[in-house]
Amino acid sequence: MDSLVGLVRRFAVEFMNGHNPDVCRDIMDPDYVLRVGGAVISGRDAEYLPAVQQQLDQFPGMVMTVHEVVYASDQIAIHFSEHGASGGAGGPVAAWQGIALYRGNGSQLTACVAEEDYYARRRQLKSGAVDTVAAPAAAPWDTTPQPPDPAAEAVVRRWLGDDLPAVGQVRFDDGLTPIQFESDDIEVNEFMSAGDGVAFQVRQTGRYLSGLGDTPASTGAIAFNSVGIVRVADGHIVGGQVIRDRAGLAHRAKGSSTRT
Repeated sequence: MDSLVGLVRRFAVEFMNGHNPDVCRDIMDPDYVLRVGGAVISGRDAEYLPAVQQQLDQFPGMVMTVHEVVYASDQIAIHFSEHGASGGAGGPVAAWQGIALYRGNGSQLTACVAEEDYYARRRQLKSGAVDTVAAPAAAPWDTTPQPPDPAAEAVVRRWLGDDLPAVGQVRFDDGLTPIQFESDDIEVNEFMSAGDGVAFQVRQTGRYLSGLGDTPASTGAIAFNSVGIVRVADGHIVGGQVIRDRAGLAHRAKGSSTRT
């Protein structure tokens, strides 16, 4: 098994599903950096492990299910769900999606950009209605690295530059609430392709208009990140999943409106 997909397999199966922090120390560089929700979590032991442990403490039976893998020679991206009961057996249950893009140094994971749909998790814990967990990938850890596809990359970069409009069968977050956001600037911070799969992280700066329940429109420019995996065929985006930092966006939009 190749080292990068093997490392991510151990991350998902042994660390997250096994709740074993010793595995994390084995597979991650001490200077591991995670960028998520606009935050930078730097250092495996000082910041990353305590942050993950806090989530595992809240969801002591939490499981990670991997739905899709996009694998290049030097990067790997996964679409996954995490699901479990808050507080353990008998507590409210939630299933929320995420996408993560990893880099490694040949022996350990060194960095990751990711988003998890904490907005959907909050909704489920409050309402008691649990989202369905999508089917797992049939053989995620047998994925082999694929060469990049410049043509597919060009299609996706044009789409990102157009403010990520609805296209093909691409799902945004939980698929229930579209966000209306008017971007002044779109910065592509992470981008990779492997065969027909393209993964990315983008940061949009502009004005939130609507789509997050009773969250008021922002009165000034605010920023938020999205991470996605899409598939391209015959010059068109035909499917995929995008996870946006909706929780952070709602928080910043309310803050912007409060200051006026």
